[in-house]
Amino acid sequence: MSSSFPALDRLGDDARVRLEQTLDQHLPLDSAAPRLSDAMRYAALSGGKRIRPLLVYGAARLAGATLGQADIPAAAVEMVHAYSLVHDDLPAMDDDDLRRGQPTCHRAFDEATAILAGDTLHTRAFELLASAGDYPPATRITMVQRLCEAAGVNGMAAGQMQDMLAHGRVQTLAALEAMHYLKTGRLITASLQLGYLAAQVDQPTLLQDLCTYGDAIGLAFQIQDDILDITAGTEQLGKPAGSDEKHQKSTFPSLLGLEPSRQRASQLCETAQQALAGYGDSALPLQQLAQYIISRNH
Repeated sequence: MSSSFPALDRLGDDARVRLEQTLDQHLPLDSAAPRLSDAMRYAALSGGKRIRPLLVYGAARLAGATLGQADIPAAAVEMVHAYSLVHDDLPAMDDDDLRRGQPTCHRAFDEATAILAGDTLHTRAFELLASAGDYPPATRITMVQRLCEAAGVNGMAAGQMQDMLAHGRVQTLAALEAMHYLKTGRLITASLQLGYLAAQVDQPTLLQDLCTYGDAIGLAFQIQDDILDITAGTEQLGKPAGSDEKHQKSTFPSLLGLEPSRQRASQLCETAQQALAGYGDSALPLQQLAQYIISRNH
């Protein structure tokens, strides 16, 4: 991430290596449809910030687990996130040509293959939670439930639907926040919940504090995305800049102004850090991740 966040860097370096190995292991090199396998791997193994799996690892570590206990839910969350990006980039959605500095999946392959790759990343994530790793059946069921809730009709998919319907019209600030809670925030908080569940502990106060932290950084993440969409270039972002204006979307800067948006993100960062203030040095990676989210430039 950055030498400004040493605790985060230490966790991130280990977590990213583990994540890439787990994704590589569980994404098929070959299948009944090799082109589909290639597209799945292209979408999921193309880099990125890996913030959601990092949250899984950070929460698991904070709950006393080893990083290895979090490998499967971290990979599952990233597969769901990758599927959402593949579908988000499609011509019927945002119609983007670049993602993570390279052609979007439907440009690198074709639209039908990209749709199927997204579908199959989605199902593969739940297959992993149901069968891979070493978890009691009740833990597997709860993990599947939490990820389904975050990604489904009252989560990410609902937020994406609201986002599409909002193109070309001005939203209220409350409606914008509610939409992004569904579209972005729910998967971020679910990542923390899955990390906690992987530790197989009974610490309800910790779980609540992780959820408070997750809800705060989820909104802060989106505010920073909105800021970067108007302050950073395409090369810096690795995806088309100015896409919010292109689609006539309401954003935090358009409703609040640029500087008030930065202030709001900073306040949310403080809320997130305070939620974990009672956990000492063990919480430093997640606290520094909150700082990174509002200071990142891509």
